Amino acid sequence: MKMSGGPASVNYKISLLLIAMLIAGATLFYTQNLVSKLQNTERQIVLLYARGIEYVANSNPNNDISFLFDNIIKPINFPLILTDSKDQVDLESKTDIRNITIDSTLSKTELRKIFTQKLKDMDAINPPINVKYQDTIILQKIHYGDSALINTLKFYPYLQIIFASLFILVGYLGFSNIKKNEQSNIWVGMAKETAHQFGTPISSLMGWLEMLKENYANPDKVLDLADEIENDVEKLSKITHRFSKIGSIPELKTRVVYEEVKKVTEYFQRRLPQTGKAVDLQMDGDKEATAQLNSELFGWVIENLIKNALDAIDNKKGQISITVKDSKTRIEIDVTDNGKGIEIKRRKDVFRPGYSTKRRGWGLGLSLSKRIIEEYHKGKIFVKNSAPGEGTTFKIILKKH
Repeated sequence: MKMSGGPASVNYKISLLLIAMLIAGATLFYTQNLVSKLQNTERQIVLLYARGIEYVANSNPNNDISFLFDNIIKPINFPLILTDSKDQVDLESKTDIRNITIDSTLSKTELRKIFTQKLKDMDAINPPINVKYQDTIILQKIHYGDSALINTLKFYPYLQIIFASLFILVGYLGFSNIKKNEQSNIWVGMAKETAHQFGTPISSLMGWLEMLKENYANPDKVLDLADEIENDVEKLSKITHRFSKIGSIPELKTRVVYEEVKKVTEYFQRRLPQTGKAVDLQMDGDKEATAQLNSELFGWVIENLIKNALDAIDNKKGQISITVKDSKTRIEIDVTDNGKGIEIKRRKDVFRPGYSTKRRGWGLGLSLSKRIIEEYHKGKIFVKNSAPGEGTTFKIILKKH
């Protein structure tokens, strides 16, 4: 289990940044494309306006031009100034200046300065359109700027990028903080899990020592107790070896699955009386099936499942059954107990680091088991079925060798 960010974490952050940049770029491109289309539409309106004025100028002056004013000039919603050929504005006209707020208290000299600057600003955005007489003489010029909608759309993607960047920054800081807390909790959890793992063999050793003191005069009994003490010392060595393998690539060898499980069940069967619970631990199934296993880590998984079952049993007559089934392409191992059971909504939580229903637990046993089975052995482990008050069945699936 790696406790710090490695290459995968860095790649993940880079991927997030690239995705964010791609989204921002796509938003900017789409918005600018939309702005360009709207600007083109507004230019077409101005061109239509110019052609209408040319039509009036080049035709009978008695023609009705109400259509031009009602259908083209009035709907214009962007700033527009109609000048003569020398860019002079008629300040008295009600139609030559459109969608521009004028301060009526200003003098004409001040107003002309303001409109001179506005014309420059408009021409910098959109080149003016000339209204010609007989295609040669420039009668008027139409200067126009962008509508409020276009101006809003121009700045919208930048605002969106700013807000998205702030959101990503806050999210990143929050994610980093949560990750640091999780790493801190995992370190503490690993320490407690280590103590929990050492607890069983140490308790057994203390019991064997008491019995050894009571039977020191009986050589046969002493030899039996010495064998059990040796088993527990070996168990302590295995636990140390297991923790040293976390984070490294374990060596897998062809093993008989039934025999590997049996080693663990026999160890627990000799020590069940010390738990103070009347539990019947049974094992059955195919005795020949083989798979690629790491004995220490796989045995750890079975231990965790048995311990989990023992903790869940609060009946006077507890039962734990382990079945090994050999199918065509895989080996299935079921660990069933008649304990308290798990609610449906909590089934996925049991494999989450830190989740535990026990006061003394830290919720790493099943999380480590999932990592060992799925990442190291390329198998699966999940809650097959469970119901409150009826017990639980955990299933392990391994690839058949």
